[in-house]
Amino acid sequence: MNTRRFARTAGWLALPCLIAAGLLAWYVTREPASPFEQEQATTFDPALVSRGEYVARLGDCVACHSLAGKAPFAGGLEMATPLGAIHATNITPDRDVGIGAYSLADFDRAVRQGVAPSGRRLYPAMPYPSYVKLSDDDVRALYAFFMKGVQPASEPNIPGAIPWPLNMRWPIALWNGVFAPTATYAAKTDQDALWNRGAYIVQGPGHCGSCHTPRGLAFNEKALDETGTPFLAGALLDGWYAPSLRQDHNTGLGRWSEPQIVQFLKTGRNQHAVVYGSMTEAFNNSTQFMTDDDLAAIARYLKSLPGDPQRDGAPWQYQAAATDARPGAHLYATRCASCHGPDGKGQPDWMPPLAGATSALAKEAASAINITLNGSQRIVAAGVPDAYRMPAFREQLSDQEIAQVLTYMRSTWGNTGGAVDAKDVNKLRGHTDPASSSPIILHMR
Repeated sequence: MNTRRFARTAGWLALPCLIAAGLLAWYVTREPASPFEQEQATTFDPALVSRGEYVARLGDCVACHSLAGKAPFAGGLEMATPLGAIHATNITPDRDVGIGAYSLADFDRAVRQGVAPSGRRLYPAMPYPSYVKLSDDDVRALYAFFMKGVQPASEPNIPGAIPWPLNMRWPIALWNGVFAPTATYAAKTDQDALWNRGAYIVQGPGHCGSCHTPRGLAFNEKALDETGTPFLAGALLDGWYAPSLRQDHNTGLGRWSEPQIVQFLKTGRNQHAVVYGSMTEAFNNSTQFMTDDDLAAIARYLKSLPGDPQRDGAPWQYQAAATDARPGAHLYATRCASCHGPDGKGQPDWMPPLAGATSALAKEAASAINITLNGSQRIVAAGVPDAYRMPAFREQLSDQEIAQVLTYMRSTWGNTGGAVDAKDVNKLRGHTDPASSSPIILHMR
């Protein structure tokens, strides 16, 4: 009797478990709906292709999907993740290894929802949590560009290096259900058209939060728009510290005017800073190609984001340096002062100041260490390569010497970033490479 009762109980328990397992299997393999299901795009107006090229510039698609010496958008870039390395894929219209066989609906699902044909989930290194905010018109134009404005390339995709079982894709569907939004950008009625356009670009195609917003334990961006205070508050990523884009006086844009933001995005420099690190790639292939109106919109939106004095600290003020016998002072005088000035004020707009620089005020020293070790990538503005580059000192200075000169820089002229440990220098030395003197510059058409 007890055996039969146990069997009946087990049978009743098995049924809901099987139902739950079936629902889970359906959920993690389904292809989400797309508004383009019934739309078959076969011909493309040249104006639509041109518009799509501009959207690709806004989205900086080349940054991940192109490598120097290879066809544009043929993929191959290695991206480190906490689980292992993955490689950007071929997104040319090649029908075998690219996206040439994608319908408009397939393309939409991949771009805005991170789901490839047959329900395969894309890793969120593809910034679909931001791209989901793209308008239908921009997705349609982007598809036209990739189908007709990009040359097919038969470059095979490189398999990822994430080991089993961590490489299983179905859990990403659950991650998406918790962390990825599903709606396109909706204009805020209490804001004007310029602000809304800036919010759309920053949150959507520009995917600025992918680098500048801190991430949670599940590697999710802690906020996806201005309603969350962590949004664009600064984050450590790939050996660089992407600074705050909020109105933080020390570590953000609090001292920048709207015209200075526009100048930085258009020319790669202003009196406060010069693009470097990962931002160089964004400038070389994206922001400098944006219209003046769109740059003004971005500046308006960013200037509306309040800073956090409690996180940012007391406002920086310049303090003249006293005579200093620290080893770092001598290293600075012999290695750095000729460009950045004995007073740390640089030579704006060409040699950036170190006095009051974000890298000298942020608690995170990764950017200062990285650029000192590896130098800066070539900036190409309006087709003209920059004649001034930060040199790499990894062969000239030891870990201890780099720590000393950076400690001096981060504790002089009113800078409050604090000391740098030689162990941190050594760690980045082993995980980073010198900046290339041949940047990827995409000439689309």
